[in-house]
Amino acid sequence: MAKPMTKTQLVAALAEEMGADKKAAGAALDAITAIITREVSAGGAVTLPGVGKIYCRERPERMVRNPATGEQFKKEADKVVKMTIAKALKDSVNG
Repeated sequence: MAKPMTKTQLVAALAEEMGADKKAAGAALDAITAIITREVSAGGAVTLPGVGKIYCRERPERMVRNPATGEQFKKEADKVVKMTIAKALKDSVNG
């Protein structure tokens, strides 16, 4: 498996794709990240066309087990961020 792209590499690739400088590409990436964070933390969802949908899901209170000790305890309800991958991206990876 290849190493994940770092933010610096992503900004450089974005700048090249946009035909802009790295400062503008970095600002665009930061703005997109802020919008996604704000929307998902407020309980909404964001669809990135061709990539997928990012959303927040609530998990109910449940019993969990500590694997080290085997002790069971109740875990409070919480929220988790999920992402559903778009069919176009799946097809491009598999095809």
